[in-house]
Amino acid sequence: MSAVMVALIAGAVIGLALGALGGGGSVLAVPALIYLLGFTPVAATTASLVIVTVTSATALAAHARDGHVRWGTGLLFAAAGVGPAMLGGALAGRLPAAALAVAFAVVAAVAAIRMLRPRPAPRTAVPVRPVRAAAAGAGLGAVTGVLGVGGGFLAVPALVNVLGMRMRAAVGTSLLVITVNSLAALAMRAGTASGLDWAVIGPFAGAAILGAWDGKRLAAKLPGHTLQRVFALVLLAVAGFMLVDAVA
Repeated sequence: MSAVMVALIAGAVIGLALGALGGGGSVLAVPALIYLLGFTPVAATTASLVIVTVTSATALAAHARDGHVRWGTGLLFAAAGVGPAMLGGALAGRLPAAALAVAFAVVAAVAAIRMLRPRPAPRTAVPVRPVRAAAAGAGLGAVTGVLGVGGGFLAVPALVNVLGMRMRAAVGTSLLVITVNSLAALAMRAGTASGLDWAVIGPFAGAAILGAWDGKRLAAKLPGHTLQRVFALVLLAVAGFMLVDAVA
């Protein structure tokens, strides 16, 4: 199978995840780029940010039209994360590839386990505490910059479990956070973008954008707790695979 065909298939799956779950795109994109398309870890994390930025921005527009984006909370998260995302992006190129892979796997596993913990969804909107939201946003931004991920797989559980947001609102709002944090991280990686294989990244991103539209429609048909469980199980599987590969 050609690299372009693999990129199209992987992009469609990742777009579906972003559109339906509000995250998970980059946590799937990085392993796909490394193990299926032969990218180095540094190139894969940079390419992932490009793909996830354009895909999440597309999915954000669809969720915003349906009123599933809490702009105030999302912008507060994003603003708090911009600085840490840029610093993390500058630091990422200096870390060993194995350390990045292990850190990536551990963070994904922790987020998945938190999502699987039984926790009743709030019946009403919980007032946003600015300090708490800003602290969570800063942490997400740092992870985005270092690991080359959009942060959605951490933003969704943070919005649900820390701020008490309903799942559908968390999905839409996380896409805003992903878009802003990814752009900030990319700004610090601009020098590495020239060496990327755009003949693969272009089809990958195009398929992801189309998949995001299908994912958004899927999200409208499934219960929020089902989306959350699927999201968590996918994260656990990817984290386990990457951890085993990194330490082998």
